[in-house]
Amino acid sequence: MPRILIVNGPNLNLLGKREPEIYGSETLDKMNKRLDAMAKELHIDVEFFQSNSEGEIIDYLQQKGFEADGLIINPGAFTHYSYALRDVITAIGIEAVEVHLSNIYSREKFRRKSVIAPVVTGQITGFGFYGYAMALSYFADLKEE
Repeated sequence: MPRILIVNGPNLNLLGKREPEIYGSETLDKMNKRLDAMAKELHIDVEFFQSNSEGEIIDYLQQKGFEADGLIINPGAFTHYSYALRDVITAIGIEAVEVHLSNIYSREKFRRKSVIAPVVTGQITGFGFYGYAMALSYFADLKEE
């Protein structure tokens, strides 16, 4: 069974409380439960991780990334400046999909640049929970090939 890491960056632990007009009212825990149920139906093993610390995310990916079959990552604000996060994705050689709940291209100018995008297979932005579901579906299709 393929194993996919689902990693969420800073402030995503505040989903449901933080700017619900942008990020919705669903909590990270509820979203993860929905993704876990979907993964079971797709015969995919998922592992969830969230941290507000760049270093913790990098350590996690160094420890788990070499053994995983894919990565779904919402880097949060690290999207715009974390070359260290970009480097670890490259270093572990994992196929990755970058996901954002909101459409980062329709928001403030600083949010429109992703230093992560060049090292991932694709980016899904603006579909809320469904962006994660699309990425999970992508990995399910890969296992069928």
